[in-house]
This record gives sequence, C-alpha cells and structure tokens, in this order.
Amino acid sequence: MTAKFDYFIILAAMRTGSNLLEANLNAIEGVTCFGEAFNPHFIGRLKSDSLLGISLEERDRNPTALLQAIRQAPGEMNGFRFFQGHDPRVLEPVLDDPRCAKIILTRNLLDSYVSLKIARETKQWQLKNIKRRREAQVAFDAEGFVKYLNRQQEFHLTLSQRLQKSGQSPFFIAYDDLTQLDILNGLAAWLGVSGRLSAIDDTLKPQNPEPALSKVTNPDEMEQALSQIDSFNLHSTPNFEPRRRPIVANYVAAPKTPLMYLPVRGGLEKSVTSWMAALDAVDARDLITNQNRKQTRHWLQSNAGHRKFTVLRHPLARAHHAFCAHILSTGPGAYLKIRNFLRNRMKVPIPGQLRQGNYPVEQHYEAFSAFLTFLRQNLAMQTAVRVDGSWCSQSQILEGISAFALPDLILREEEILTALPDLARRMGHTEPPRPVVSEPDVPFTLGDIYDDKLETLATEAYQRDYMQFGFGNWKPLTDAE
Repeated sequence: MTAKFDYFIILAAMRTGSNLLEANLNAIEGVTCFGEAFNPHFIGRLKSDSLLGISLEERDRNPTALLQAIRQAPGEMNGFRFFQGHDPRVLEPVLDDPRCAKIILTRNLLDSYVSLKIARETKQWQLKNIKRRREAQVAFDAEGFVKYLNRQQEFHLTLSQRLQKSGQSPFFIAYDDLTQLDILNGLAAWLGVSGRLSAIDDTLKPQNPEPALSKVTNPDEMEQALSQIDSFNLHSTPNFEPRRRPIVANYVAAPKTPLMYLPVRGGLEKSVTSWMAALDAVDARDLITNQNRKQTRHWLQSNAGHRKFTVLRHPLARAHHAFCAHILSTGPGAYLKIRNFLRNRMKVPIPGQLRQGNYPVEQHYEAFSAFLTFLRQNLAMQTAVRVDGSWCSQSQILEGISAFALPDLILREEEILTALPDLARRMGHTEPPRPVVSEPDVPFTLGDIYDDKLETLATEAYQRDYMQFGFGNWKPLTDAE
C-alpha cells in the first residue's frame, strides 16, 4: 500500500514539549526529526550552521532546498519542528501539501507562558540531569499574557482554516499526551511507519512540574487577571453570515481626480457618485466603473496619490431603505420572490399591490418591525432566503472590500457633507461641490415611524455593526448638517 505521507511537520510553540516529542519520534526506527530546521537564528540545532549539507546562508536564500533535502533524506519518515517565528516562506507550501503530515502540539497556554518566562530567566531550555535544574519564580504580566494568548490563538486559527479548506486532517497531540506510550505509538501508526516505541524516552526531564501559582511571585494578581480574560469569547458577537467577495466591478473612480469610491450598498450610492461627477464637472455616465480586477489594479498603479473611500449608513436607515426599495415596492429593483416569501410565509403585513390609501403609516411601522425581525434571523442563517448585499452587515462588506483594496477613509453618512469637500480640497480642488443627502424613502420616511423599539430591533439584527462602528441612536439628517 502506498504511504499516505512523505514527511512531517510538528507545528508547535516554545515550551509546549516539542523537544520531548522530537526525542520520542527519533526513538522510533526509521523516523528522524531534524529539529528547528527553519529557525531564523540557527539550522536544526542551537549553534548549528548546516543541516544535510545545506548551510545556514544557503537555507536563507532558498528554504525550499532544505525542505526537499529533509523529504529525501534516508529513512522511512523525516520531518522538522516549526514555530510561529520560523521562516514563513516554508509554511505556505507545507500547509498546502497533502503529502506532508501535520502534527499539531498544544499545551495549556498559561503553563507554556510561565514556563517560557522561567526559561528566559534561568537560560535553561532543556533538562537532562535533575541535579542541574535551575529554579526561579517570575512575575506574571497580564498584558504580556494576553498578547501571547492572542498570538497563539491566531496561529492555530490560521492552521485550522488552511487545513479545513484543503480537506486535510492533522494529528492533534497535547503536552500531557507525551508520556502516553499508546498515544505516541498511535502517532507512529498515523504517520504510516512500521516502527513502534517500547518505552517513553526519559532523557529529558520536566523542568517546572509545580502548579502555575507556585511559579510566580504575584499569584493573587495572576488569579485576578485571569478572571478578567474572556477565554470563551463570552462578549463576542457570533457571525454566521456568508463571507462576501469584493465586487470590484461596482467600484467607481473619478475620471480626473484620483478618487475611487468603494460602495457599500444601502442608498447612498447615488449621492456619492453624483458628487464625484460634479467634482470633475462630468456626467455621471462618464465616471469610471464596471472594471475588472486587472483594470482596477492598473488604475490604482497609474494614479499616484489616489484615495479610496467608502461610506457607511446607520443600520436602521439602511435597513429601512432596503425594505422600501426591494420589499415594499413592486417596481424596478424589487425582490419579488423574497417579497412573496415575506408576505406569505412570514406574514409581513404588506399589500399585494401598493396603492394610494391602502397602506397607512401604522401598517408600515408594523411591516418594517417584522422585516427587522426577519433580518435578525436572516443574518443568523436561520431562513431559507439569501443574505442580500443590500442588507447584509456592513462590517462583512468591508472585510470583503479589504481583501482586494483597503479604503483610505471610512466615512459615515452624516459626515459626507463636510468630509467629502475636505477630501477634495486635499486633492487640489479649491471650491468643491457640496454633496446632497440621499433622497427620502417612499411611501414613508424612517422619521415618520421611528421609535426606541425599532432601534432595539435593529441593534439585535446588526450587533456587529453597532459594535464595530460605534453607531448610536438614529437621527434624521438634513442638508444643513
């Protein structure tokens, strides 16, 4: 049977037991782990300047050569250890290679953080003779621990997502598993090698086996700090929305001024593009849009000093515009299938045909309230209806935009009356035109029905947007603002 893997990588962090794991792998016949082969300061082992006939300088010039040498070295299975600070040029191709076995080694992050501080204090990174053990207590640094925690979590999230996307399954092994013979032999079986361990390698000794509280000089402060760390993301806002790709064809550039507008759908597009056309004294049809990615990159490269901007709208006003333009209306731009679903399945009280006198303001309030309830369910992927770009979270749209081009400015609707002319002045215009506020929604404006209940419903639907962008309660805008 053909072997599943050609080589392996141990993905770990300092002080997680990677030396002990390596020692046990090297004790299996036919298996060789070549240490920290891509550590920027040495190659394989501390103070070593060559590995498998490749010098440190050669490796730095071409890390792929060492990767191939490890893969082709004698033996049944070879590999190396990789930490977050090692050569990132190696990680990309290795993660994408299904012939590379991924071993992910983890440890309680508090234990590894304290152990790391002690090792730095004592300068003792391995212990083989217990008589030479160096003891030390260290001060727990809450801010430093949070940064360490975030780095490790981000690294493991990156690993998890990359492997999920390519359909690969790693072998997870914890620090406490390293003394379990059956688990280590299970790892050997997963790697597909014939050798097995008869006993755990006991060359390396635990350096700091005491409880974490006894290793620090400020245990009370550590306990207090740890109680404030939200390990389970209790305060995070769940996000079930589908990721959104950047719709580059919708980007709008001015033909003379190096300005590019990255639209967030929601009713402000006409106001902004009309202002851009007036700024360059051209018709709106002369604005540059509907370009592909290559053409847009060429525009960015050809317009030195360009500025890219986008405009956000208050979530409640944006939802009201989407409701009026796409759900309540049956004219151009109406989502008739979704409209019928909301009327017939979710009992949103809107008439089959909107006519003069058959839809009073009280019914509009009730219908829009029901639509906001639908949005909360829709954004949580609890309905069969698509999450449309006209009402999806603006934070989700910005994440998609940023995948292609980062906006220089993120403006709010109430800021454009002053911010856009100020931007134009910085671009060389002495008397830029003043934008106009967006056209009022019909048949009723948000101001006709607004109250605290609607604000609460919008907050429930758009928790991430309220949090990310600091939106407060909605208030109407006028040209005078």
